[in-house]
Amino acid sequence: MENNDILIRLRYALDLKNTEVVEIFKLGGLEFTKEEVIRILTKSNDDFDYEGETDESEGQLKINNRTLESFLNGLIVLKRGRQEPKPGQPERPEFSKESVNNILLKKLKIALSLTSEEMIDIFDMAGIRVTKGELGALLRKVGHKNYKECGDKFTRNFLKGLAIKYRG
Repeated sequence: MENNDILIRLRYALDLKNTEVVEIFKLGGLEFTKEEVIRILTKSNDDFDYEGETDESEGQLKINNRTLESFLNGLIVLKRGRQEPKPGQPERPEFSKESVNNILLKKLKIALSLTSEEMIDIFDMAGIRVTKGELGALLRKVGHKNYKECGDKFTRNFLKGLAIKYRG
């Protein structure tokens, strides 16, 4: 799954406006204009079956894993508030080297204050049965013996379940 698609689905699920997305990026440490956010959230012409008549320069602005992770960090700050670093802890969190899908699940769990049971219910709303053990494996750190990489299917269905939960 592309990072732009994840952001588009997340924005829809949480019913975020473009100005709120700009603010979330700012809280995550990145500056984007409203026009840039619109280009990020616009599906590229490749996604359509017909040939669009839009100018090439107006195409989609692709985001990388760090940009998506910064957005998720900003979402945590928006929903939960900024956490003061403990003594000896770095000011900014380091960017993770694990799968962007695993990071998405972890950071959404934190930002939305979800329990494991609530996350399982969200998967269930999307038609996926996930056990508590499977969910725990997805939320582990890379290198842990029970770590499991989260696939696109899980991510897509989790975002679908979020949309059902928050938008009805």
